[in-house]
Amino acid sequence: NASYYRLIPEQKRYYINDTGTGNTLNLSHPRVIQMVTDSLRYWVQEMHVDGFRFDLGTILAREPNGFDYRSGFLKICSQDPVLAGVKLIAEPWDCGPGGYQMGEFPPGWAEWNDKYRDTVRDYWRGEATGGALAPRLYGSADIFDRYGRRPQASINFVTAHDGFTLNDLVSYNERHNEANGEENRDGHAHNRSWNCGAEGPTEDAAVNELRGRQMRNFLATLLLSQGTPMLLAGDEFARTQRGNNNAYCQDNKISWVDWTLAELNLAQVRFVQSLTALRRRYPILRRNRFLSTVVNEAIGVKEVTWVNPTGAEMRDEDWDNGGRCFGMLLDGRAQVTGIKQRGQDATMLLIVNSHHDVVPFTLPAAGDDEALARWTLLLDTQFAEPAQAAVNEYAAGDVYAVTARSLLLFKLKLSPEAPLWSEQR
Repeated sequence: NASYYRLIPEQKRYYINDTGTGNTLNLSHPRVIQMVTDSLRYWVQEMHVDGFRFDLGTILAREPNGFDYRSGFLKICSQDPVLAGVKLIAEPWDCGPGGYQMGEFPPGWAEWNDKYRDTVRDYWRGEATGGALAPRLYGSADIFDRYGRRPQASINFVTAHDGFTLNDLVSYNERHNEANGEENRDGHAHNRSWNCGAEGPTEDAAVNELRGRQMRNFLATLLLSQGTPMLLAGDEFARTQRGNNNAYCQDNKISWVDWTLAELNLAQVRFVQSLTALRRRYPILRRNRFLSTVVNEAIGVKEVTWVNPTGAEMRDEDWDNGGRCFGMLLDGRAQVTGIKQRGQDATMLLIVNSHHDVVPFTLPAAGDDEALARWTLLLDTQFAEPAQAAVNEYAAGDVYAVTARSLLLFKLKLSPEAPLWSEQR
């Protein structure tokens, strides 16, 4: 035990419990590192898995003096010819002292971004400002742009195996874990959820319409943000756990994935398909390097510009006033690699509005010939399916009425091309 587990120094009959499950593996011991890495190699070489997600990942790098991103285990993972080539994802916290270590893992590792989850949830329920959301939309550079890491290091998610499903996130204000047999005391009490006006299932058409739009807002935010999106199985067709946010103990209909919902909620399935098609088609939505919010002097391009509803660049007072409705303009001329030259991607404008009312939004000028700039509407979450959003063109300076609690995506039109959705039919 003294080799394989961390023990309390003054009382070595007791385990250090940084995991919350009673003990903690001692990954600062060479034989323990060997055991773990041998096991991981087996799963890669014999079972052909392509990566690992480590729960309570901070314990992987705990040395006698605490977390160390240069720990022996993390070094082995980066140097091993087998493990260095697979996906390595950490839940960057554990239950011990100094356990929260998001952003501190070395290059080659990705991390669950709980700040993304919490901020996106709060923004769409009206509890977070635009200034809080903005960094999450372009890869959380404030957290991950260090040690030579890339936007893929941020595992963006809104829901996961723990907690509410997406449907429940917009349907319940409170957890409903009575079936777990602990008098509804288990599970997280602070879910950052909003039921849109009724607790649980309802026949109120207005509430159900708003819930559908909120789910589309979450899905679009997730799949149009820089970084690596993680989608919970079943969220694409509105799976529910009936408000249970701690269903690990339920091997029944509460936790099972009901695949019949894919037919019942086909519109949402198609919506998710359209989002993945957009992300695949336009590389500017999934850049391999962090985009900059200042002018790249070498190529004369500002890669990300924040736009207010007047079509002008956001000012400090706009952010200070909450920034509940704003745009993120991604310039397709942004530098793609380390070579100082302009890119040739599409220029995109993402607009978000968490206001409870319509906001008139003036579309900004953009591109090399701003006077001729025209925008093509690709997505508007007020519509249940992409095909319902007319593929209209708008000139710079035109005003678009942004529906309350909605997200839009425009593409700068450079030359005639086939309608985007023709690829989906």
